[in-house]
Amino acid sequence: MMQVQTNDEVMKVNIAITGGTGLVGRALTKLLQQNEHTVYILTRGEQKVENGIHYIHYLSEHAAPEQHLQAIDAFVNLAGVSLNSGRWTDETKDAIYSSRIDATREVIRIMKAMEQKPKVLINASAVGIYPTSKTNEYTEQETNLANDFLGTTVRHWEAEAERANELGVRVAIGRFGVILHEDADSLKLMAMPYKFGVGGRIGSGKQWLSWVHVDDVARALYFAITHNIVGPFNVVSPKPMTMHAFGATLAQVLTSPHWLPVPAFALKLALGEKSTLVVDGQFVKPTVLLEHGFTFDYPDAKRALQHIFHSAP
Repeated sequence: MMQVQTNDEVMKVNIAITGGTGLVGRALTKLLQQNEHTVYILTRGEQKVENGIHYIHYLSEHAAPEQHLQAIDAFVNLAGVSLNSGRWTDETKDAIYSSRIDATREVIRIMKAMEQKPKVLINASAVGIYPTSKTNEYTEQETNLANDFLGTTVRHWEAEAERANELGVRVAIGRFGVILHEDADSLKLMAMPYKFGVGGRIGSGKQWLSWVHVDDVARALYFAITHNIVGPFNVVSPKPMTMHAFGATLAQVLTSPHWLPVPAFALKLALGEKSTLVVDGQFVKPTVLLEHGFTFDYPDAKRALQHIFHSAP
């Protein structure tokens, strides 16, 4: 376990992040810097130091990031093409899959090359590893895992990350729910009809939405670094909602009616296989985080949405 407190003072540590410029990566970097830790972001772009962040070039033929990462205490692997990157064509699905596998394999290679290994690898994943269901409730102990495209992708992604165990590195895997943030494509998609006054339930409305505010995602990742969490941990609010209830809450926050249903078949025609992200769902519990004493700043969807849309009184 990485100890980060000594005599009530936080021990400063060095943390490397892949996918650090994405939605979650930005929130995590901000939190780490607020706590005065040193952040190294692995990037395909230019190697530089900017605003106190060390950008380290990787994933190119001549890159040798391990030469600049010899004192890293923790790795956080968030890299991967967004699930919302257009319709899920074969080409897009290949990019979603390969970007996650390739980045994770590179993280393992880097750690192997490091003389001093990090103490922990926190790897991203998704609640899509669980089969969609309107009746089942899933915890991290679930062994019946999904075999569709998303389920297969995250299962293989987690398996690659688990290889760090062979290096003596603690591995914790954060299975993210639908992340709420003003810039999150999923929330933009759900909020748009309400902003035009034509929102309503999606599909039957009975499908579950396991959601989480982005600030709680960052806090959960930081918590996993500093606590002895091993294996999967669900990064979702303890209060999942049906899509109907979530839509009604979103309508209330945006002061818009919740009245015009969007049929599931219409979304499947428009989005294809990707429609599973909103038409289907899972009821997922953050059991591991709660058992370790983690508390959510935004356990309630109304509070989370009010914060995002700045409509709280």
